[in-house]
Amino acid sequence: MKSFDFDFLKFSWASAIDIILVAILIYYVYSLIRNTLAVNLLLGMFIILIFYQVVKGLHMDLLSKIIDKFISVGIMALIIIFQPEIRRFLLHIGKSTFLQKNKAWWGYLFGSKDRERDNLLRIKPIIDACKSMKKSRTGALIVFVKFYDDELFTNSCEIIDSKISKRLLESIFQKHSPLHDGAVVIAENKIKSASCILPLTDNDKLPPQFGLRHRAGIGISETADAVAVIVSEETGEIAYAKQGRVRMNVSFGELEKLLNKDF
Repeated sequence: MKSFDFDFLKFSWASAIDIILVAILIYYVYSLIRNTLAVNLLLGMFIILIFYQVVKGLHMDLLSKIIDKFISVGIMALIIIFQPEIRRFLLHIGKSTFLQKNKAWWGYLFGSKDRERDNLLRIKPIIDACKSMKKSRTGALIVFVKFYDDELFTNSCEIIDSKISKRLLESIFQKHSPLHDGAVVIAENKIKSASCILPLTDNDKLPPQFGLRHRAGIGISETADAVAVIVSEETGEIAYAKQGRVRMNVSFGELEKLLNKDF
């Protein structure tokens, strides 16, 4: 009787760690491309690969060579096509590192209580401005970024570079202001720019009542390490967008906690 090689059934701790790491990688990739056009692009590429195998199996040499040339530049095409997703993936990894996750403890050791108190003072004018705009049903889009990307924002914005102020925010979004269309970008504890044109989300599963303001807020949270506060012009309701997901009907208490955590 012939002996069989069962080496492939051997299982070690390294194999378990390998499987866990692959599962985590797949989860991260899925969470980043979920509800985006990237899913359809991956599906299209998968169909092309299946078609290529079928054509190759039928010995259709001419068509096989054409598809083979297309696949040969696939890595470069993937980098170009999935540039926003790759950017988000790297930002997500950097934001999830040990130092970032434990910055509260590091800050505590070096006396961050004063910084937290200062942070609340900086958030207060934003909360007060949102209260006023909610009451008057003034549409607003306020984006908070940890790293101000000059290439992304400067070319489509009016530079402000001013201290955060309730009155300034209200005057920018006032309906007759020339800057009220677009978003205000806050970074480095300053109002950096206003009237910014932001990329819209590709998510086609959003509620139909979402207008350009909501789609732009969700879009910037998908493509950059940013969060967005949206005040609806129709209802006055406040929404909070982060990592492509949006939380509706946010109370001012919740908004303060979210901004204190993320901003």
